[in-house]
Amino acid sequence: MPHASAPTPTHDRAGSTRFPAAVDIALKEAGWQPGRRDIKQAEHWADTLRAHASPAGHRHTVFPAAVEAWAEFGGLHLTGPGPGRHIAPTPFAIDPLHGLHLARTLGDLGRALGTGVAPLGQEELTTSGGTAFGQAVLAIDTEGRVYSLDHTGDWYLGADIDQALGTLVLGTRPSRLSASGG
Repeated sequence: MPHASAPTPTHDRAGSTRFPAAVDIALKEAGWQPGRRDIKQAEHWADTLRAHASPAGHRHTVFPAAVEAWAEFGGLHLTGPGPGRHIAPTPFAIDPLHGLHLARTLGDLGRALGTGVAPLGQEELTTSGGTAFGQAVLAIDTEGRVYSLDHTGDWYLGADIDQALGTLVLGTRPSRLSASGG
């Protein structure tokens, strides 16, 4: 049996991390660390979302990929480190309750994509007075893919939460979802 503290080639080599360096730094500055998992908070969010129904009766779907993302990254507020690769990084928060009142919108996206979609958080703008407000909702699907929905359209941020964090923190241009599926 291998020694429990033996390094793994993927994550424990000096200089090797799960995320690109700038993303790793932004995550750590926001309070994340490897192994972070607040399942109690994630379950609270899941219960709150399941209990909520819109006035028209729309309800949220909750599934393991969302709960795992909330448990690991929930409560974090992140800001990109610089001007961004393609676009200016937007500060964002991982808190699914930012999407509490968007059950219909997320349900519509899920139907268009053929999957369940749950809220993940929001991209934020901050006024000169320091007040933050949402400019886009972040969402995650049953496969763990992440999206951003704003007034200009729906955007694909990555195949999993790690890629999406990189897209947001590094200012990488996301792909726009199209009605034709292409």
